Amino acid sequence: MRVTKLTHSCLRITSGDTVLVVDPGKFSEKTALTGADAVLVTHEHFDHLDVDALAAAVAAKPDLRVYAHADVLPLLSGLADAVTAVAEGQEFDAAGFTVRAYGGRHAVIHPDIPRIANLGYLIADGQDTVYHPGDSFTVPDEPVETLFVPLNAPWMKLSEAIDFARAVKPRRAYALHDLLLTELGATISNGHLERLSGTEYAQLPPGTTVG
Repeated sequence: MRVTKLTHSCLRITSGDTVLVVDPGKFSEKTALTGADAVLVTHEHFDHLDVDALAAAVAAKPDLRVYAHADVLPLLSGLADAVTAVAEGQEFDAAGFTVRAYGGRHAVIHPDIPRIANLGYLIADGQDTVYHPGDSFTVPDEPVETLFVPLNAPWMKLSEAIDFARAVKPRRAYALHDLLLTELGATISNGHLERLSGTEYAQLPPGTTVG
């Protein structure tokens, strides 16, 4: 399994000729969905879901499959049979990858803002596992090889990211949800995660592939 970290919260995961994309949002590269066989959507926020880009990708490749929480499906009504509803705790196959959904709710932004559905996805290919939590700190109950850790958002503080990495105990961790930070801010936050997360950690420049 090879994972390419794209801008902000988008991942492009490949195994052989198979391509799985997670959270292609408005900040993602225009090529994020090129050749994708399946797409996982953690939740409805625009930085994780670009409906127009997804519709164009399905039009270009009608056998592309999209998986999202049932609450997100009304936004994807134009994609018809390409979309499958996924529930918390469900395990399913997405383009040959074994995926298990975790969580259920977005982290709290403010008590006055209603919480929306959010699913984290543990993705496995028989050898490696990758966990994308979406906008949450839900800890999976299975071992994680590669963890993507939210770095900055209106719904979090850095200590939560550190504790999240410690709780998951991955072999390695990389930054996620990182576009909103300045370079200086990222340097400070990354330094704390490098020292305190308890695992190998780095922020990858967009387009970097690990595997």
